[in-house]
Amino acid sequence: MSQPIRRIAISTGGGDAPGLNAVISSVVWAAANRGWECLGIRDGFNGILQPEHYPQGGVERLTRDRVRGIAHLGGTILGTTNKGDPLHFPTRQSDGTLGERDRSDEIVDYFRREQIDALVIVGGDGTMAIGEALQRKGLRVIGVPKTIDNDLDKTFTTFGFDTAVSFATESLDRLHSTAESHQRVMVVEVMGRYAGWIALHAGISGGAHAILIPEIPYDLQKVVAAIRERDAHGRQYSLVVVAEGAAPLQGERAVQVPAEVGHAERLGGIGERVAQQLAQLTGKDARTVVLGHLLRGGSPTTFDRLAAKRFGTAAVRGLDQGLSGVMVSLSHPNVVYVPLADVAGRMKCVPLDGDTLQTARDLGICLGD
Repeated sequence: MSQPIRRIAISTGGGDAPGLNAVISSVVWAAANRGWECLGIRDGFNGILQPEHYPQGGVERLTRDRVRGIAHLGGTILGTTNKGDPLHFPTRQSDGTLGERDRSDEIVDYFRREQIDALVIVGGDGTMAIGEALQRKGLRVIGVPKTIDNDLDKTFTTFGFDTAVSFATESLDRLHSTAESHQRVMVVEVMGRYAGWIALHAGISGGAHAILIPEIPYDLQKVVAAIRERDAHGRQYSLVVVAEGAAPLQGERAVQVPAEVGHAERLGGIGERVAQQLAQLTGKDARTVVLGHLLRGGSPTTFDRLAAKRFGTAAVRGLDQGLSGVMVSLSHPNVVYVPLADVAGRMKCVPLDGDTLQTARDLGICLGD
């Protein structure tokens, strides 16, 4: 039988996503309604591992008043980071070089010392891997899935995705008129490092004429043919949506900054590359729009706000029921619990035989293959 809970902590890690504050507030309210105290760890786990960086404290008490009115706000009041993985924490070596070391035991010790009974950890596949490792070390952990890319396994969708797709779709709606006025090819680069969910959903919804995603290595000549066919039918403009991780046949992804100790490679630039090549091959004026971090910002949509609140309260309910080592997951129409071991480090790519991809094909959208 699990020990009764009196204090829990919440951590938000990885890239920010609309809905994080809604998760935080719902965890705090659901915990407070059970008489539990809730603490917030700043910037992933850096508030514990680098307390010297936080003069006001790296862990703060979260009360109803502290989280009141934040659910509609973008970002996270706790801060977040991609550079604080406690399993591979960046550490300066004796020779001055930057290395990594496992500092997860320090987190476990902190929880025991401060008598914190459980952790709600919010993030993507990497963050879920951290949660799974901490659970194996004896912490009571429940994960909450978060990624605008919708690429986390074992869940239908994650909060932030709908907001990102909605913004990308609105951007495409606006670009149709300017592209048609100038008879241009507009190439829109969206986030999606290794999975093309945003590009595919926004591209279909926004009426794109070609969509390039990481799951399908593209042949640019197929895109050129689609543009020329549109020209031949009097449609003198085209919109091409490109996920940042898309790559040509027998080619490489566009990498801005290679992977280094403490952070993964940074992708970007594929939109400009595709635009330049299309301009050369078609003779048309081609421009690039990079939506980038605009997809992460702003208030969450109604869907994402509700999903975030459902996830946060489900995490607290799970702890109240004695669960640990699980992640809350949207499985229509309910939120369920799946083992962290089945999620940690795993990615959900666009299925090549899926209905959404087939929808694109049936609409005549070029996928570069």
